[in-house]
Amino acid sequence: MKLSDILDKDSIVADLQSKDKKCVLEELAKAVSTRTETSTQDIVKILLEREQLGSTGIGGGIAIPHGKLANINSIVVGFGLSREGIEFDSLDNRPVHIFFLLIIPANSTGVHLSVLAYISRLLKQSHFKESLLKAESIEELEQIINSIDEEF
Repeated sequence: MKLSDILDKDSIVADLQSKDKKCVLEELAKAVSTRTETSTQDIVKILLEREQLGSTGIGGGIAIPHGKLANINSIVVGFGLSREGIEFDSLDNRPVHIFFLLIIPANSTGVHLSVLAYISRLLKQSHFKESLLKAESIEELEQIINSIDEEF
């Protein structure tokens, strides 16, 4: 599965305006809500519930917030970029700039783990991460993600 197959252009936020964890989750949830047929508030609720188990801020300026929804049949991915960085209770206590949001079907038994692992592997490539941070538009972010998918 390629990331470009599950990340819709309309689910990319090139310049997150949020200043805190809850607001960034709201902004990302809004970007994917039409693809899930679920309200932004309901998506934020499941994301915050997951965050209570432990931060999805994995360090290195990256967070992969995720949660499960009963009314979807396939995984939904969103992406957001924060120029300033957002305090997200990350493992390394540093601000997060790169966000990949995953909404997973409630009956999913492991697909999300492979997508999480795939995104983590991609973000370990410093040139990919640096390219995302330098991108200035949704189109540029989409092109960077599509090109890394071609390599992987």
